[in-house]
Amino acid sequence: MTGFLLTQDEAGLFAVAAAFGLGFAGIVPAYVVAVRELFPAAEASWRVPTVLLFSGSGMAAGGWLAGAVYDYAGFYAAAFAIGTLANLGNAVLISALVLRQRRFGPRR
Repeated sequence: MTGFLLTQDEAGLFAVAAAFGLGFAGIVPAYVVAVRELFPAAEASWRVPTVLLFSGSGMAAGGWLAGAVYDYAGFYAAAFAIGTLANLGNAVLISALVLRQRRFGPRR
């Protein structure tokens, strides 16, 4: 997301978007693998669709929010800055969950 803030031309935008897309392509399958690792297989029938529903909804809301911020501000830098802050918040949340899991062990 920070790369989008730093680019100033169309070629840079395409390069950053391509790099972002390549990294993003592996995240959705990783959700399914994470659910498989963390929870019993008997619960996969409802956990996987639930994770995919909320992750897809969050991604869609992020795209909508970027457009809404652009409509309000008139440029994308504000939307990318908000996206960067949201990603930092997500990193803090995931870090807290990982530390909690290490401290208390996996739930099985």
